[in-house]
Amino acid sequence: MESSVSNAGPYRLLSPLGKGGFGEVHLALDAEGRTVAVKVLHPHIVADGSAITRLSREVETMLRVRGPHIAEVLDVSLDGDRPYIVTRYVPGRALSTIVAEGPVEDGADLLRLARGLAEALAAIHDAGVVHRDLKPANVMLADGEPYLIDFGIASALDLVSVTDTGAVVGTPGYLAPEVLEGREAGPPADVFAFATTLAFAATGRPIYGQGPAPAVAYRIVHHDPDLTGVPSWLVPILRDALATDPAARPTAGQLLARLGAQRPVTPVSPVTPAPASAHREEETVELKAAAAPPPDTRSPAEIAFARRRDVVRRRWVIGTCAVVGLLAATGREHLPEASLLLLVVYGLALLIDAMFGLAAKAKGRVVLDLSAIAGSIVLWWVLSTFFSTFILLLAVGAVLFALGVLVLAS
Repeated sequence: MESSVSNAGPYRLLSPLGKGGFGEVHLALDAEGRTVAVKVLHPHIVADGSAITRLSREVETMLRVRGPHIAEVLDVSLDGDRPYIVTRYVPGRALSTIVAEGPVEDGADLLRLARGLAEALAAIHDAGVVHRDLKPANVMLADGEPYLIDFGIASALDLVSVTDTGAVVGTPGYLAPEVLEGREAGPPADVFAFATTLAFAATGRPIYGQGPAPAVAYRIVHHDPDLTGVPSWLVPILRDALATDPAARPTAGQLLARLGAQRPVTPVSPVTPAPASAHREEETVELKAAAAPPPDTRSPAEIAFARRRDVVRRRWVIGTCAVVGLLAATGREHLPEASLLLLVVYGLALLIDAMFGLAAKAKGRVVLDLSAIAGSIVLWWVLSTFFSTFILLLAVGAVLFALGVLVLAS
């Protein structure tokens, strides 16, 4: 394969990921070997000077958009005969592919999808960008978290200019009425597409039906959406977002605030009813709903940081347990008072930490602290009983040497 095909500027194209109205997306490596997604624009886009000019004006804004649920634009090159746009690569599956296997029935998963998309739209709109092509194919799911891709590209290219060259801006089943009627597409159009996308995820079907694009467009403008199968807690939010009048729709920030107050309950699988009464079944469902933990409202970055902090803390406690047990065993014969003092101080420190964990209802933290206290005592007794002081001193030296190497390496 020739270099003009396998590279786009400094990016090495590895394999195609998909093709859209504006270009072909490739999995690629940057100069430092990191994976990115590179969209190489189609020749008819390149040939449209007005479209490229408008895109170049919007590049600076697109590069500033950041958010935990957005595949951010990392680099743009509009020079030469192969302009391209580089975005963060999301190693997940498109929502359209996932829903093809069945709708999102779990209430917590659906709420996480809705919150993530609303948060992504809020970040995009705050930067003055309109997506204008929000649809299931442009929503990637990775580890259950949604990521919005291709933002800003459709809105940056001139609608009339691009349409004249043959590209289609937007997908009929997810376009707002004002767009289909030829009016300007602003942030409310993205809110409408958000609602149709979320309803598709919940039901597994387009809520305005299928068929020729003109027929679907007519139903969007003149008919009410079919929200059959959408969970009851989500219906009022979607109805407001699907209002025919753009001014009547909530903003992305308002959607996010409303979704933050939701606590949906995933339907409980039916069980064989006891011959008592229907009231007992209702009480059982209510108890299960009350016992279910609320969905995690933290961002993916906050969740990842919390997990990393717990891992580091666990390793620290286990490591200090081993070191304290070793040091106390080494001094048991010649410095018994110092040996016992070390164990006592270490035990008190972990007891205090366990009390904080108890107050925070962190059961795992309490168990780890108490286990470390017991482990240091057991290790102290075993090492001092079965090994000589000389051997233990060698072990201490080896530990100190290893710590020094780690410090230097870091």
